[in-house]
Amino acid sequence: MDPLRLLSGDPETFINEVWGRRILVHQVEPGLLEGIFGIDQADQLITETALRTPQIRLAKSGSVLPESRFTKHATIAGQQLTGLIDARRLLDEFANGATIVFQGLQRYWQPLRALVRGLEEQLGHPCQANAYLTPPGSQGFALHSDTHDVFVFQTYGAKQWEVHDDAGAHQVDMLPGVSMYLPTGTPHAARTQATASLHVTLGINRYVWRDLLKRVVDPLLADADDPLPAALFDDPDALAAALRERLASLADAVRDADAAAVVARQERSFATGRQPLLGGALLDVLDAPALADDTLLRRRPGSTCLLRTSGANLDLLLGDRRVTVPARIEPAVRAVLARHELRPSDLHHQLDAAGALVLTRRLVREGLLEVVR
Repeated sequence: MDPLRLLSGDPETFINEVWGRRILVHQVEPGLLEGIFGIDQADQLITETALRTPQIRLAKSGSVLPESRFTKHATIAGQQLTGLIDARRLLDEFANGATIVFQGLQRYWQPLRALVRGLEEQLGHPCQANAYLTPPGSQGFALHSDTHDVFVFQTYGAKQWEVHDDAGAHQVDMLPGVSMYLPTGTPHAARTQATASLHVTLGINRYVWRDLLKRVVDPLLADADDPLPAALFDDPDALAAALRERLASLADAVRDADAAAVVARQERSFATGRQPLLGGALLDVLDAPALADDTLLRRRPGSTCLLRTSGANLDLLLGDRRVTVPARIEPAVRAVLARHELRPSDLHHQLDAAGALVLTRRLVREGLLEVVR
């Protein structure tokens, strides 16, 4: 799945002409979005699982409802669990006009986890997913704006959105298969009419220049914790002169900063701190010791791998972690990445039989590869 193509129609146009600049509305076949998180899946999470706050919150007429109105307590092995969703009370609040908000869905709903991972890989910015289930004739939140960009897509029912840009207010009717992009700060509000509505919001927490600049400046300021003198303002001219000296020293250090190293640290932080995609990994861990030359393997869906050389080592940035291997086996790693499916024996041009098994077992355990069963 190409998230940007699904949500915007044209990834290149979106990145170069739309992102951060203007509102975009896009239409696809409804089924392409409904399967990601539809009304049946929402029902399952509410009625058949043990969700806890803050995975769920309720909002009504612009206010967030207290958790005590839809949660309960329980015990497991004598330990108390708090914030458990009480499905009966939650549905009562929904019937009375409250919007059910599923928060951080990428952490516990696999299709959205995969969609978010793909969107992060394309954009290079952290993303998250919420969903909003609103009963007929209701409004969860008043007119407001978000501090991040969002993609919204409708998966059930209909919702009428009011969105504002430089030209004024516009109405957008969201139906299944419709997606909309809103840049940071776009005022918006939404209300249902005759039917209930379920939509998913993908928040894009865009990095800003401050993030890179802080990586340069913060370490330099760590050496500036010596105290200012007593009788601080007895000689303001001397204090100003001392400050100028320090500013000049700081400016020289900033000018000489290794910009490439700062970018590399930012990339490493992003490319190793994402939500893991590990469906089936328990079985893979059990199967890894028994891998043979002819065992069929494939890239795990949604997996990502950036290769970065560091001296005699090769770093594999796998989305949720960094794995370090000897740089000499880079050709074998690239051979793995070039294939959708492979067997350890396919690497015999790069490694001997034992080395191919060691590498593929490691990549299975790390979640980049999975065993085809």
